[in-house]
Amino acid sequence: MKNRRWALLVAAVLAVTLPAVMAPAVMGVAQEKKDDKQDHKEGVPKAGPDASKADAPKRVTVDRSGTFNGKRVDYTVSAGETYLRDEKGEPVASIFSVAYTKKGANPATRPVTFLYNGGPGSASLWLHMGVFGPKRVQIPADAENPGPPPFPLVDNAYSILDVTDLVFIDPVATGYSHAIGKGEEKDFLGVKEDAKSVAQFVRVWLGDNKRWNSPKFLGGESYGGIRTGAMLPELSGTTSTVSLNGIILISPAMDYTSLTFARGNLVPYWSFLPSYAATAWYHKKVADTSMGFDKFLADARQFAATEYASALILGNRLPPEQHKAVVAKLAHFTGLSPAFIEQSHLKIQDHRFMKELLRDQGKSIGRIDGRYLGEDYDSSGDRPDNDPSLNGMSGAFSAVVNTYFRNDLGLDMGGREYKVLGSLYRRWNYAQVDGGGSEPYRGTDVGPFVGDAMRQNKGMRAFVAMGYYDLATPFFHTENSFNDAGVPTNRVSFNYYPGGHMMYVQPQAIEKLTQDIRKFIVAGSPAQN
Repeated sequence: MKNRRWALLVAAVLAVTLPAVMAPAVMGVAQEKKDDKQDHKEGVPKAGPDASKADAPKRVTVDRSGTFNGKRVDYTVSAGETYLRDEKGEPVASIFSVAYTKKGANPATRPVTFLYNGGPGSASLWLHMGVFGPKRVQIPADAENPGPPPFPLVDNAYSILDVTDLVFIDPVATGYSHAIGKGEEKDFLGVKEDAKSVAQFVRVWLGDNKRWNSPKFLGGESYGGIRTGAMLPELSGTTSTVSLNGIILISPAMDYTSLTFARGNLVPYWSFLPSYAATAWYHKKVADTSMGFDKFLADARQFAATEYASALILGNRLPPEQHKAVVAKLAHFTGLSPAFIEQSHLKIQDHRFMKELLRDQGKSIGRIDGRYLGEDYDSSGDRPDNDPSLNGMSGAFSAVVNTYFRNDLGLDMGGREYKVLGSLYRRWNYAQVDGGGSEPYRGTDVGPFVGDAMRQNKGMRAFVAMGYYDLATPFFHTENSFNDAGVPTNRVSFNYYPGGHMMYVQPQAIEKLTQDIRKFIVAGSPAQN
């Protein structure tokens, strides 16, 4: 049972496990074995509500004003359902979204950014109420648990609404979105299925709002990176191509091979090493810090991609002296003891690092954010009981998004529950990418799709945001994904922040992050009103 709970730990991110909600991350998808078939079948609707008998799509529209980046903006909020239809024009899904559009703007020059989190199975509340929306939940700084309610919902001066309209999307089976009519939930649960439905929503929204010629950006957190990459061929591979100005990826998952600690897969060990190093530095477990943080991480990257990767491949063929040298360097970069590294055969899995790093202090560390400290019932175990970086945080986000929808916007969804995040990954179809397989680490890699799209669209650019202490989607995995697959890296902006998967919960990080993204959008758009 502990293993199963741990597997639930995205988004995406964005972007992560608790009894009632997982965070927006890649939720240890491949760590959950396929032996939970009874769970796969529980509560799976055979078909959605009958659209012919349903009411018209529920929607509320209100006018608001706010000050963002020092600029006063009058805007309209439109929250509610959009029906997706099949080739016969019959509704098959209801997609819930919240759109913020500047009043009086010229649609020919005003950008629009479509945003979503990850999971798979996460609603968009993390990016919505954490960083980009006009309201945000205020989380304590310095890696502290936010505690019990009430949680502050404050005006978000960091919102990028001054430079772009915002559309937050909840995919099917998240938020208030669900299958309807002859649509079945399973029709939307998969890499390709999900990407196709969200791409269809983008087209419908552009048509309904007369925005087809506006500058356009996609933005995703965590599994939202997989979704974004998978959406690119869906948006370009039809007669109504949606051309993009750019993509914004926050703590993205791109290639499951480098994220999944599966037996026989060596890639994650060296992909995670630089993030282990950053986290060990933060907790003062690095003995020699004379070189400085940036040089330390550069050395960790170099070691991971050369000596360490080679040692893992050689295995028992590694000469004793080289083996000894690799153990010493691993101890230097990770802060772990040589004895522990020897016992692990040079292979340090993520959950063991989180448990072992501060074992001498009786503490474990977070997965979504390695700065957070936890206290486990059993200090001798090999994995933390839960993720201390999410304890309480998910409760804060859930509380404020429900309060905002109901109390501030006056949204009435007929008593339906807003699904923050479910365990959809158990029923997810990972085979719907080229060369894919039934398990996520067997071919789920959207890097080639990003490369294709950027080569085909000479003006398309990519913004990538990474947290140093993210142990769910480590930054070295992301760097490697964008330096492969023919991606033109001269149009990729790599950005780093002193936080974890949700780096924006830190005041010093959210300001830099939003300013960086603001500049990215302005640079990628024509002159705006």
